[in-house]
This record gives sequence, structure tokens and C-alpha cells, in this order.
Amino acid sequence: MPLFHVFSVVCGLALLVWSAEKFIEGSAALADHLGMPSLLIGMLVVGFGTSAPEIAVSVLASLEGNPDLALGNAYGSNITNIALVLGVTALISPIVVESGILRKELPVLAGIAAVSALQLSDGELSLLDALFLLALFCCMLGWTFVVGLRKKRDALSEEVEQQLEEHSMPLRKSLLLVGGGLVLLIVSSRMLVWGAVGIAGMLGVSNLVIGLTVVAVGTSLPELVTSVIAARKGQHDIAIGNVLGSNMFNLLIVVGIAGVIHPFAVNPEVFTRDLPVMGFLTLLLFVFGFGFRGPGTGRINRLEGAVLLSAYIAYIAYLLVTTFQGG
Repeated sequence: MPLFHVFSVVCGLALLVWSAEKFIEGSAALADHLGMPSLLIGMLVVGFGTSAPEIAVSVLASLEGNPDLALGNAYGSNITNIALVLGVTALISPIVVESGILRKELPVLAGIAAVSALQLSDGELSLLDALFLLALFCCMLGWTFVVGLRKKRDALSEEVEQQLEEHSMPLRKSLLLVGGGLVLLIVSSRMLVWGAVGIAGMLGVSNLVIGLTVVAVGTSLPELVTSVIAARKGQHDIAIGNVLGSNMFNLLIVVGIAGVIHPFAVNPEVFTRDLPVMGFLTLLLFVFGFGFRGPGTGRINRLEGAVLLSAYIAYIAYLLVTTFQGG
């Protein structure tokens, strides 16, 4: 039985990464066929696509009565996206943030993280809290549409146009990738949740820890692949925009939907350990990426990438040591 759980997680992760990649490609191409501006595709479609694994996993975990796994997946993915994904990406190719839109999203993400901390300060995620997150998501969605339709040119839109040209496909194929990718996302998420819960029981660790580690890394692999490939092509705004969009989706829609399905009491360690780490990394990303060191652009250099990656390694090491030593 333990081997079945491990096999389920490994196969689920592999299928999740592959299906998420196809879903993103199909969604971006479909949006292009429907006449959506390239800036809006970069701000909305790519962010949603890279968050699709977190959404699928968290919804299934909540439906099956594992809200800790859902919350751990959302917050763990944000930590992984900033520290591991951007850390590794910046080490491979320093990230230059030229897009004015993305520099506006950096403080917005920090504000959303602050709202998340405030909501969990009473030790629970209530239905009202979850509905507020979804309402905030709708407001952000409206702002995204307004900006994406009004602003004609931006560094991000130019990079997205280049990506769309490289991955041009017929309408029928884009529809097939969206539909097939979505079905496989659900199937692979089901395999991942079942296997992760089984491994947690086998090792005697909480679903929260499994969500923060194994599941979070697995559902963040699409972001890692997208960001590394984009950075190597010099498409730095896609590399960081992919993470910013995904993190905002995670905090608002992933946690919001999970809370609507299953309001729950929050493990105290989330507020004292995981939220502060996520908040610190979000603040660090804001400082690195906003462009305080000079007008016009922000930058995450190799040294700062090493700082982010080191922070991730330290966090995971602390998490594992305290878990297996019984806290």
C-alpha cells in the first residue's frame, strides 16, 4: 500500500506538470484566437493557467475534508514560487523587470498577503473570510481587464506576442488542449491528493506539512518550467509575471474556494511560521523587483537569486527537522 501512494504521487506530479503546460499553451492560443489583447493574456491567462494545478488540488482536498492540505498547498506554492522558482531562475539568468504593470502588481501582492495574515489572526478561515477573498479577486479581475484593454503597449505584452508567435496553433488544437488539459489536471490532482494524504499518514506527519512541501513543489513545477524557459529567452517580464499572477491567484481564488467549500480552523503554526515566511519573501520580492535602485526597471540579480534560494532551503530544512523531531 505505501508503494501505491508513492506511485500515485510520482505519476500524479508528472501528469500534472504535463497537463498544466498543455492547458496554458491552449488557453493562451485560444485567448489569442478570440481577440484578447496580448497584455491581458500575459496578466490573466498565464497566471490562471499556472495556478490551475493549485486550484484543482485545493478544491479536491477541501471536498475530501483535507483543508490543511489545501491551505498548505496555497501558501507553500507562494513560498516555492518566490524562493525556489525565482531563485533558480535568477541564478540561471538575472531577471530584469521592465513592465510598468508588473511593478504595480508587486505592492498589490504584498497588500493581499497582509490581508491573508489579518484574516487568519483569529485562528480560522471562515465562510465570510473566504467570500471576501473571492470578492477581492473579482475586483482584481476587473482592474486587470481595465488595464489590459486600455494600455496598448508594455514590455510584458511584447514578450507575450513573441511567445504566441512561437506557439501558434489552429483554433481546433487550442480547444483540444484546453479541454484535454483540464480533464487531465483533475485526474492528476486526484492522484496527487490521494497519494499525498496516504504518505502523510504513513510518515505520521500532518497534511499541512505535506501540502507545504511535496504538493507545493509539485504544483509549482509549471511556474518553474515557464519562468526558466522565459528567462533563458530573455523574456524576463513573463518569468516574473508568471509568478506574480500565480501567487495572487493562490491567495485569493485557491484559498477562497477552499474556504467556501470547507471553512476551517487554522493550525497555529501557519500563523506563526508559514505566513511570516511567505510575507517576508513577498516583501523581499517587492524590494528586489520594484526598481528602487534606479528609474524604469527592477532587477533580481544572481546574488539576490541566491538569497531567495537559500531562504527556501533554510525554510524546508527547518520544516522537516521540527516535523520529524516532534516540534
